[in-house]
Amino acid sequence: MPEGHSVHRIARQFDRNFVGRQVAASSPQGRFAEGAAVIDGRAAVDVRAVGKQMFLEFDDELWLRVHLGMYGAWDFAGEILVDPTIASANGRMGQTNQRGTDLDRVMDAAGENSLTSIGAPRRTRVHVRMSEQTTGLADEGDAWPPPVVGQVRLRLLTDSTCADLRGPTACQLQTPDEMLATIAKLGPDPLVDDPAEGEERFTATVRRKPTPIGLLLMDQSVVSGIGNVYRAELLFRAGLDPHTPGRDVPEELVRELWRDWVRLLRIGVETGQMMTMDDLDPEAYRRAMASRDDRHWVYHRAGLPCRVCGTEVVVEEFGGRKLYWCPRCQR
Repeated sequence: MPEGHSVHRIARQFDRNFVGRQVAASSPQGRFAEGAAVIDGRAAVDVRAVGKQMFLEFDDELWLRVHLGMYGAWDFAGEILVDPTIASANGRMGQTNQRGTDLDRVMDAAGENSLTSIGAPRRTRVHVRMSEQTTGLADEGDAWPPPVVGQVRLRLLTDSTCADLRGPTACQLQTPDEMLATIAKLGPDPLVDDPAEGEERFTATVRRKPTPIGLLLMDQSVVSGIGNVYRAELLFRAGLDPHTPGRDVPEELVRELWRDWVRLLRIGVETGQMMTMDDLDPEAYRRAMASRDDRHWVYHRAGLPCRVCGTEVVVEEFGGRKLYWCPRCQR
């Protein structure tokens, strides 16, 4: 499932390539035909991401809410702002990019497409094809707009950029009040809320709950944006047993969980990867960016020795998702 860093990166793409421009909207699949007809021809005027949800505003205070859920993704094509992560994903954003990032795949010799921001001074035409045999960077002469391939719930198109939405859990139009009501149900997001206020809100909520901390971190009403990968890694970095009731976690440790989430989310947005290991040398960092196997402490490492103590990492079903943790380090 896409986690919070992906949705913030998607919002950045919309801010830089759609906001301030007139947008043609359609629903090739037909499941959002009425909604697409309402926003067709309007200008995009604002975009915001909160946790795992994105809200794109159009003229007359009309908001498009998109929750990607387990399988949703945006495919970008045309003149988009590209960095190595987007290049490695061939323009697809949303589905967890665990395939990794090839740091050598920079678009020009000047290295303008850096990992310090999602986008470079120059733009690169990327055409996303669904067939594995034909994926890759397209030639400038390719047809525009690109042909619709597969089940596209919503296509948003400017004169130079195309965004195709596939497989979302939610795709709906909202009034300003409805949008604010949706956001009000979500927990604090470090990139939206004041970090200090978010820390107080998160700490107060966790400290009064009998629910295990491993479930609270996945509860989007408690904290926004954390998914299965970040949950496992945050708990390991804190040395915390996932089954500990929230109210039994020491207050300072709850606060440190929040502060660590602030750090990791920012790293995820800037790099495009859920980088959860610190102080790597340049070669180890390159390997970690390229491969999940070198990027995480415990996630997806069931049966392998803990990187710290050598104890076998275990996996269990927890809250309907697989939880990876070290029984020795996390106690």
